[in-house]
Amino acid sequence: MEGIKYSTVSEIAGPLIIVEGIREVGYGEIVKIESHGEERMGQVLEAAEGKAVIQVFEGTRGLDTKATSVVFTGKPMEIGVSTEMLGRVFDGKGMPIDGAPSPIPEDIRNVNGFPMNPSAREYPRDPIQTGISTIDGMNTLVRGQKLPIFSGAGLPHNELAAQIARQAKVTGQEEEFAVIFCAMGITAEEADFFMKDFEETGAIERSVLFLNLANSPVIERLIAPKVALTTAEYLAFDKGMHVLVILTDMTNYAEALREISAAREEVPGRRGYPGYMYTDLAQIYERAGRIQGKKGTITQIPILTMPDDDITHPIPDLTGYITEGQIVLSRELHHKGIYPPVAVLPSLSRLMAEGIGEGRTREDHHQLSNQLYAAYAEGCDLRDLVAVVGEEALTERDKKFLEFADEFEQRFVKQGKDEDRTFEETLNLGWELLSMLPKAELKKIDDKYIAKYYRG
Repeated sequence: MEGIKYSTVSEIAGPLIIVEGIREVGYGEIVKIESHGEERMGQVLEAAEGKAVIQVFEGTRGLDTKATSVVFTGKPMEIGVSTEMLGRVFDGKGMPIDGAPSPIPEDIRNVNGFPMNPSAREYPRDPIQTGISTIDGMNTLVRGQKLPIFSGAGLPHNELAAQIARQAKVTGQEEEFAVIFCAMGITAEEADFFMKDFEETGAIERSVLFLNLANSPVIERLIAPKVALTTAEYLAFDKGMHVLVILTDMTNYAEALREISAAREEVPGRRGYPGYMYTDLAQIYERAGRIQGKKGTITQIPILTMPDDDITHPIPDLTGYITEGQIVLSRELHHKGIYPPVAVLPSLSRLMAEGIGEGRTREDHHQLSNQLYAAYAEGCDLRDLVAVVGEEALTERDKKFLEFADEFEQRFVKQGKDEDRTFEETLNLGWELLSMLPKAELKKIDDKYIAKYYRG
């Protein structure tokens, strides 16, 4: 019961403590833990008759079973939300770390959120311009979509995340746009990079940053995305803003989930991850979308590093089931000095067709994208052929496609870290490249668009 103090801690294991002899305790309830005059916060992870398993936010270092007492608050984990959070930096629990006082809350929200009624969901249809040609031109991000970036250790996903956060905008109308940036398990150096980048470019003014450091308690890593998404839901569905939520790195989140599961001595699933990881990830990813009758939207870009660059690893594998496509970063392109090293061929945005075209981007966008994809795929195939038979065996037509693939990587895929291309600039660049090929080869584009845009 709320307010009752229990001094019946029977066990401490990793970040968990077990309390015996309790009554009327609920799952997810917040608790206050007192030990040697110090107070910590925790959350009920498991509640059974007469026993509760609690995960401690600040870690269990220094706690002992005899001198520790627990008070159950009867409330779930909550955060105060307000528009004053824009321009601020918080830790994973939602506490300010930028030296300024806590914002005055306009409302108090349960961080677990509430399931979005499927019948109230609206289909995502309007594009978000990121300024990155490989995304805007080939894998367009649509408002209300969840589109993950699959990266690898050492690849520049942090730089790409910061660039998207700086450049992302809703085109065509004066709409309020905000970025919620949530980083989990990052180093102090990475946190410094993000804070400096947002402040120096002015992007901080329309952003809320939640930074959970690698040396913070593991449980904070599990709370950070929920706190970030609760803030996003308030800004989107209460304040009518279009919100882009960037979550990096979801691999660190899943590792924290595995660590807590091991401490609870649960039966492990694939590669030691808990069997409920799919459900847990879905609870995060499904908090994106549009609701009928509400002006605002939530769009998600989760970023994850694939262990050993393995796209079949459980984290990218399960993420791929839940989300609507993926942007894949390539180590090969990175070694060629191409930034951002987006591998166009395995990347996909399943909602792209609904978000582009006349009145949204441009009438030729869909066919142009298909033709660029087909021509680049043929050029890549020819590279493999050249490795076997040599370039002398190629026809003049083959050589044009080979040259196209090189130019496509150097001019369309590659761009500056501060280069912000409009949809128009991206599409015009695509036509410039296609004009290297004979008109007869553009079989995926209507003649009317070839007559209007082809530059050969």
